[in-house]
Amino acid sequence: MSNYDPFSRGPHPAGVRDRTWTDETRDRALPISIWYPADDAHRGQDLDDATRDEFHPFVLAPKVKQDAVRDAAPREGPFPLVVFSHGFGGVKTQSTHFCTHLASHGYVVVAMDHVGNTTFDVMQMMTNPPKPESFGEIMHDRPRDASFVIDRVLAGEAGIETRPEQAGISGHSFGGWTTLVTTGRDPRIRAALPLAPAGGETPLSPGGTPNLLGDALDLAWDRPVPTLFLLADLDTLL
Repeated sequence: MSNYDPFSRGPHPAGVRDRTWTDETRDRALPISIWYPADDAHRGQDLDDATRDEFHPFVLAPKVKQDAVRDAAPREGPFPLVVFSHGFGGVKTQSTHFCTHLASHGYVVVAMDHVGNTTFDVMQMMTNPPKPESFGEIMHDRPRDASFVIDRVLAGEAGIETRPEQAGISGHSFGGWTTLVTTGRDPRIRAALPLAPAGGETPLSPGGTPNLLGDALDLAWDRPVPTLFLLADLDTLL
């Protein structure tokens, strides 16, 4: 492993596929994207403009490209699993540069739209203001969405074999908060990478304002979990 460079693209072509999984216990349907190491037959296709994937990140948005081949044949596993959680008003495909990069290094990465807190939902809020309790419902749903996705992947529904003992989670902003909360609640998670997690405070934070996200965090986990925080100490929003 002496030649391993996490900043360079990995040795595998990346594939991508989409699914919709429904959590019957909550009557909640979640759009899902899955990135994964693809078969060598797709080598180079994930970086070639003629063959790499184009997609609409959300309704009415123009198409954008990502470094992956749509519905590519998967490489034989098993692989470690990473769940990715988007930020407030984001979408599951907001960080395809990161997800495709991990897939090229041999990870299966699964991201879900946190329904009720996506870009489209925030756009709707401009004309239909949410109820005061809506934010609490979003906080309730997000960690459950992440654990539900782990359930389905480990049950084989991604169509790619993963290693149950090697599950991790990452996310940006509200997704970073989701990363920390889910890690504390779900013992299957063995590593966490919160990216600018929401809920923190700095000396520049406004005084006297409630910190719902920070107050909801419990970092007294019942097990050691390797965790890498990527953040800025003067970022008053996140």
